[in-house]
Amino acid sequence: MQHEIRQDDGEALVAKDARHVLHPWADLSALGTGTSLVVTEASGVEVVDAAGRKYLDAIGGMWCVTVGYGRQELVDAMSAQASRMPYFTPFADVSNEPAAELAATLAELSPGDLNRVHFTTCGSTAVDSAVRIAHLYFAAQGRPEKRHVLSRTDAYHGSTYLGASLSGKEADRTRFHYENEWVHHLESPGYDPDTSPVTAAERLAGLLEGMEAAIAALGADTIACFVAEPVLASGGVLVPPPGYHEATRELCRRHDILYISDEVVTGFGRLGHFFASEARFGIVPDLLVTAKGLTSGYQPLGAVLISDRIADALARTADPAKPVFSNGFTYSGHPVACATALANIEVMRREDVCGHVRDVGPYFVGRLRELRASPIVAAVRGDHLMACVECHVPGESGPTLRNQALAARVDRHCETSGLLVRPFENLCIMSPPLVVTKGEIDRIVDIMADALARAERDLRDEGIG
Repeated sequence: MQHEIRQDDGEALVAKDARHVLHPWADLSALGTGTSLVVTEASGVEVVDAAGRKYLDAIGGMWCVTVGYGRQELVDAMSAQASRMPYFTPFADVSNEPAAELAATLAELSPGDLNRVHFTTCGSTAVDSAVRIAHLYFAAQGRPEKRHVLSRTDAYHGSTYLGASLSGKEADRTRFHYENEWVHHLESPGYDPDTSPVTAAERLAGLLEGMEAAIAALGADTIACFVAEPVLASGGVLVPPPGYHEATRELCRRHDILYISDEVVTGFGRLGHFFASEARFGIVPDLLVTAKGLTSGYQPLGAVLISDRIADALARTADPAKPVFSNGFTYSGHPVACATALANIEVMRREDVCGHVRDVGPYFVGRLRELRASPIVAAVRGDHLMACVECHVPGESGPTLRNQALAARVDRHCETSGLLVRPFENLCIMSPPLVVTKGEIDRIVDIMADALARAERDLRDEGIG
């Protein structure tokens, strides 16, 4: 971190950002008046802002920085490929070396027969593509009526028109338009044994009964696919009860509904495996979506992994008049992005990053669970290196306005102490780089504990709680 930005330069950057940038999920009522945290440098698990302040990044960028910031191997791979050939069209019968090598590597890493890869630009476009492939699969079989899609409340699948329609987070539903005719949301599957009034078996039975009822109401002959995150990430790190994924996979198989596993967050090590679907949850989906950690966030890249059964059926039933697979993007299989992904996978394998996550992940969740002693913590939940702390004003539950304000206050106290967490409603969500050490985990928990104590004192001083 050698580059220095003077204080006045930092203030100028913040002003330029406020005047000209429309951020994702920005508060439109404050447009032009915000003071965004402008990050200028990063190394390891830390980032530095325009004023020179250093922070431990417990967000991992946005769930995606797996091998940490400043990895020269990835930078070298990007530079070498850009020098050799920065770009060429990916369409039809044209490819490039990194894309071909990466597709073969992903097929090797993936479960079951997920051996065909369709490259996209990010997770949102990968989810879109997976659903379109499901539609094409059934249409090619003469069953175009199988077009309805099952998703879940609290799910997040992207911000394209279709991705946003599939997402089930109520807070994200604003004045945009959404597809409501053939996208349907099942009950949120989260189960927290610390707070649930029912057993895991009872919760699972209720969820399956609800899914069966939805299939019966719509008619299995109208449903193309079910889209599911193994752990609902942005919706609040919601972990389904044991056996949920195996049971829903069997329901889909029984009713000829394609199962799409959205591993944009859980893939590439966050749960201790390159892919979590089979290794952690015992299923092999029909299609699997990945992005984020695929390149450790160093380049934008997404992919849909498609089973041989689906790909072979598409080839066998192609329309002789119009056989073209009319889905793709200018930057599909971008050579620089694919070269970066290959370097990222090499680092992860060489350093056994997944093994490291399996070692430190339980420690991370265990240390965070110590925070349940705070009277303003309603719950702590997570799985390996994805977790959240749910805040509440004593006596209140859920994402009430006061609970959301409290979580935002905890977030501010963390930031002033050099820790970045992600506030969502009344949650403080964390997904640190996968190379985080136990010592750095201790720092995260210690700062969070102090922030909670300061926020609790704030409430007492204000006569609340």
